[in-house]
This record gives sequence, C-alpha cells and structure tokens, in this order.
Amino acid sequence: MSAAPATLDLDDVEGLIAADRDGLLRAASMAGAQIRAVAAALTEGELDDLRSDQRPRTVTWVCGRGASGAPGAAGAVLAAALGATSSIPLVVTPDVPPWIGALDVVVVAGDDAADPALVTAVATGVRRGARVIVVAPNDGPLRDAAAGRAVVLPPRLSVPDDFGLTRYLAAGLATMMVVDPQLRIDLDALADELDAEALRNSAARELFTNPAKNLAERMSGRQVVLAGEGAAMLALVRHAATVLLRVAHQLVTATSGADALVALHGGLGRQTVEMSYEDSLFHDSEIDGPVPARVRTVVLCADEERPGVIARMDALGGDVDVLSADDVPDAGLQVPGSRLEQQIAMLAVRLEMTAVYLKLVRG
Repeated sequence: MSAAPATLDLDDVEGLIAADRDGLLRAASMAGAQIRAVAAALTEGELDDLRSDQRPRTVTWVCGRGASGAPGAAGAVLAAALGATSSIPLVVTPDVPPWIGALDVVVVAGDDAADPALVTAVATGVRRGARVIVVAPNDGPLRDAAAGRAVVLPPRLSVPDDFGLTRYLAAGLATMMVVDPQLRIDLDALADELDAEALRNSAARELFTNPAKNLAERMSGRQVVLAGEGAAMLALVRHAATVLLRVAHQLVTATSGADALVALHGGLGRQTVEMSYEDSLFHDSEIDGPVPARVRTVVLCADEERPGVIARMDALGGDVDVLSADDVPDAGLQVPGSRLEQQIAMLAVRLEMTAVYLKLVRG
C-alpha cells in the first residue's frame, strides 16, 4: 500500500505555512531549544545530587511503555554511541531490573507520568539506595514517587511527544557527564548544530538545497525502507519510522543495513523501476491492474562510513539513497568529524521535518 499522492508543492512556502495548522514545523525545529533547556538545568545544578566520589556500576535507562518510542530510542542511541567512550556501561530496559542497588544510577525516562513501569522504577531505585533521575513530566504518581528522593528533570518546553527524542538524548548525555567526569560533551555546541540543521530544512528554503524537503520528495508515493548501519542508526530508523507513521501516515519498514543489503541483492525495487520506465506509458489500470508501488530504500550511516556503504549499495541497483549527517546539498554546511550522538541528533531533526513535510503536502 502506498501513501496518498502530494496535493501541495514543496516549494509553495505560503501553502506549507497555511497548511501547518498544528504548528508541526515549529515543533520539529525546536530540537536545539530542547538541548539548551537541559544544558541550562545542568548549569543551574539540577543534577548535582547525582554526583558522587564513587563510580557507579551501571547507568540503567528505564524507558517504560509510553505513548511515543522516543525514550527507548534515545536510550538505545546513547548505549551504542557512548559504548566506546564512556567507562560506565549504559543498560537500556523497559522495566527496572531486579539487581538494581546502591552502586547504580537509574534514569527513568518517559512521557507518561502514570506509567506503572516508571513509577515502580523510581520507587524501587530509591528504596534500594540507587541514585535516581526522572526525565519525565513531574505529575501524578511519578511526582509522588520521586518527591524529595530523586532528581527530577521535567520538560521545560512544550513539544509534542513525537519530537522529543533530542530532549531525552540531552538528558542522557548530561547524566553521563555528571557521573562520568571523563566524558566531555558541549551541549550548547550541539544545540547550535541542531539549530543550523533546522534552518537548512526550513519551509522558506527551496527543495534543491533543503535536505528534508528533498527526502520527502523522494519518499512521496513510494513504499519506503529505512535501514540503519549499526546499532545507533538502527535505533534512529525505528524512531523515524514511528514518527513517519504517526505524523505523516507514511508506511515504513525499519530494518538493519545488513537486511536491506540482502533484500536489494534479491532484487528489491528493481522490478518496479523497470515497470516505471518501460510499461507505465501504456499501462491501463482497468486491464493491467494497479501499478506496483515503487520502493525507495534509505540507508542511514555515520559520516565516516558513507563511502563504503555507497559502494556496497550502488552495485545492487534499485532506488537507494545513502544518508549521513553531512550529506547536505550545500557542501559549505558540512560538519565532518562530529561525534556519533551529534550526527544522530542532526539526522533525527531532518527525518522528523521530512515527516512534517510529507503530512503537509498531502493535505
């Protein structure tokens, strides 16, 4: 099943703004502001109660089962991105594990203050002497469980849950820097990069130089496969597939780069490309049936991996795009050498804005 065709041109700035009655473009552009809000909380000492002379055994990220998948995706991204740089292991789980104790730090991340898994995680962590930080709304049962006994980091900005990934990423990075003094990440610089990414993808910027509009154009009217190279990118594509479904009603298959490679090797997309070039001119839907939906495969990878991924994918044919953070139409805006979590955050902004554009052009 393919998504509905576009009814609005992506370069119709006034039309896009008029169609954005829910303020989704603004929400998707607030990633940098969300990072700054967490950085401000860190500077103000909101996380100081997590500090200790004793190195924690683990940082355990409990993500519950909230309305969006952003908390779990953020935990998976952080675990994969920081695995090689932090001396403290990060464990991601939907429920508080039975072995939690005084040697651990527990991050309780979610968007539902009544989620029993989150409430139980806070109560259990506090009871067992763990250092607990709650990255969730400070309301209801969660507020009661955490009151006076845990660090509380509620959202300072009102942003729809679908666009909250960067806030959870920032909260996780801030927590890791507090408990692991060897880890140094400039959150303000990260916020600047996300602001620049949002500006590149703004409605006023033409499709040719706008990565999100360009990606929306390539996905429109297609079946889409999003593939991630590595654990961090796989977590990102699963988040992106959720946002594309919830916001744009775009059906997307999220998978690993290895699985996409196998499917492309088996001919994924080649038969529909041939149909579009050779048969579409004389195709009669009443006689020949509906035209098969073309498949667009988008592979996400780290900047340094992009040349190798392109070489593997190009040899197999089909409609394949290889996407990395510095893959932008204006080469002067590339940010080579950035950390993996920064690249993930930039791609998250691009994909979330892509989902918004797909929604707006379809009406």
